[in-house]
Amino acid sequence: MIAYLKGKLAYKDPTFVIIDITGVGYQVKISLQTYSQIKDEEQIMLLTYLHIKEDGHTLYGFKEESEKKLFLNLISISGVGPNTALMILSSLNADELEYAIIHEEVKTIQNVKGVGIKTAQRIILELKDKIKKEALGDSIILPSSFGKSNNKVREEALQALLTLGFPKAAAEKNITAALKNSGQEISLEELIKASLKNP
Repeated sequence: MIAYLKGKLAYKDPTFVIIDITGVGYQVKISLQTYSQIKDEEQIMLLTYLHIKEDGHTLYGFKEESEKKLFLNLISISGVGPNTALMILSSLNADELEYAIIHEEVKTIQNVKGVGIKTAQRIILELKDKIKKEALGDSIILPSSFGKSNNKVREEALQALLTLGFPKAAAEKNITAALKNSGQEISLEELIKASLKNP
């Protein structure tokens, strides 16, 4: 089990990073939450989870312990795989997800692309008590940050959605709708998060 990776940040994308450790590049899948926390660090350390399947090994990386813990909680639930868990953590940051689970906001979790009502209900049912014990309280602040919106942001958001498996037409439609609904300048992370929501 690889607990963490520490090395040079060789490449950064909203969906993955490549960490150079003594000349070996490790590709690590990340959420938007981790992407927004990385900034442009030269040296990076990510907590990791190695998912092993017959057709390959995939590394998932997290900047914060709280996000990794939520990821592990999510994949312990029947019907939630690592990619779905990462999609959830890209659509909702750790605080927002904990808030939604504690307050039984099925719709909030169901709004994530690829998560149906039964899965959302199962996540709440199985994790509510566990998260209540771990949470400091119910006063979770829901952050929102906005940055500069331009064609480059749109292109990067489109690339991220394609990497996550969206058909190009659907990705472009979701991005256009997200930009239209934002009513103000929007950061890359916020645009991708908005585009990940079910229409």
